[in-house]
Amino acid sequence: MRFAYPTRTIPGRETCPQLFSTVTDPARREAFGTWYSREHLPDAMKSFGAVKAWRYWSATDPSLHHAMYQFADKTALERATEGPEMKRLVADFNRDWPDVTRTREVLVLAEERAA
Repeated sequence: MRFAYPTRTIPGRETCPQLFSTVTDPARREAFGTWYSREHLPDAMKSFGAVKAWRYWSATDPSLHHAMYQFADKTALERATEGPEMKRLVADFNRDWPDVTRTREVLVLAEERAA
């Protein structure tokens, strides 16, 4: 697990941890996606107090699943990821998907533009 914060951030901007899961067995990807969508994502959002969440499957590597959770700020993220709920969610994930590897990055919005 690696948390990386840029040296400069925009005060009040969103902080998003991005989780990468690798589901190497193609036969298990649909079941993983269903579990993540129906069980893990709603549980994580509620437990973390996340503002929003997104899930993606990589178009370039179908074994890669990405999930992002948006928090109001870095303090809200730290409160969520350093508490007992994070340990429970990780234990649940490991119990249900022991063969799925994960990495984690934390992104802090540095700039936002609109057309």
